[in-house]
Amino acid sequence: MATLVVYESAFGNTRTVAEAVAAGLGDGTEVVDVASAPPLADVVADLLVVGGPTHAFGMSRPQTREDAASRGGTPPATGIREWLEASGPVALRVATFDTHTRRPNLPGTAAKAAAKKLRALGCTVVADPEKFWVHGDQGPLLDGEVERARAWGAGLAQAATARPQHRR
Repeated sequence: MATLVVYESAFGNTRTVAEAVAAGLGDGTEVVDVASAPPLADVVADLLVVGGPTHAFGMSRPQTREDAASRGGTPPATGIREWLEASGPVALRVATFDTHTRRPNLPGTAAKAAAKKLRALGCTVVADPEKFWVHGDQGPLLDGEVERARAWGAGLAQAATARPQHRR
């Protein structure tokens, strides 16, 4: 199964999760930073997995990436939000995840926002959006999250080959 994992990461936590998800998905999985990703309309894959950090209750914006950079992060100039917004209709099977601070557990999730946008573009979401937890706003990931991401990826591999379902 050809799978592409596209991620956005400022402090490395989302990249670590993306790599663990890819390990769970197995052979044929490519992992790319959003800055290096092809335009969404050019993606050819049996499954696309999109992941990013939750910033200000959803997907990052230029201002939240600037804030992350001021705190020592190295965010990409363009995030998942802009990458998705630059696309027209596409028909891909997709799944989304985010990294999210555990305490305080603030509302909002980048994964749900990305899934909503992908659905609006014509994609089929094959799994509920998933959160992976970090300490504070910079991390590291909580104990066990890398293993959980790997297991989630393995589950995605099974879901991607199952009959399509439309999820809300």
